[in-house]
Amino acid sequence: MIPASQPLWYCVHTKPKCEHIVAGALRQLEGVEPWCPRLRFQRSTPRGKVWFTEALFPSYLFARYDVGIAARAVKHAHNVIRVVEFGGVAVPVPEQSILDLKAEMQGEELREVSFSVHVGDMVEVAEGPMRGLKGIVESLRGGEDRVRVLLEFLGRETLVQVPAAKLLSDRGPREAMAAR
Repeated sequence: MIPASQPLWYCVHTKPKCEHIVAGALRQLEGVEPWCPRLRFQRSTPRGKVWFTEALFPSYLFARYDVGIAARAVKHAHNVIRVVEFGGVAVPVPEQSILDLKAEMQGEELREVSFSVHVGDMVEVAEGPMRGLKGIVESLRGGEDRVRVLLEFLGRETLVQVPAAKLLSDRGPREAMAAR
């Protein structure tokens, strides 16, 4: 008699920007528990503040299932490229790694992250007459509402005060999450 295998976590490679779609499709499969950690954040753009949602691991998600029962269904789900494997064998992700990630995500699949500029960050002015100019944050004024930025303008460096909402930062949401 062959012992029944237990459900384990596996890493599923998806088509770009399809992680949440695959997670939804895998939820429909019996015995499959998908987990697709995503970040929701607001960023300044040239057209103003815009909300974005991105996968924590672009083009990847995790799925817990019994490989003997659901492997074929997971592999052939719409927008799945493959299940991560080595030597033709799907490699389980350690349970502790998933628990650690879930703790980092505060138990949520979608975590809202807020981030702002810090002294020393490279930024770009998104609006106004200085639009497109890049500089380094020199100091924060009045909380984080106003920022002093050192810009190179007309061949010399100039300190200007800019509303924080009008700056594009090079820092990403993953860096903001790690900084907490």
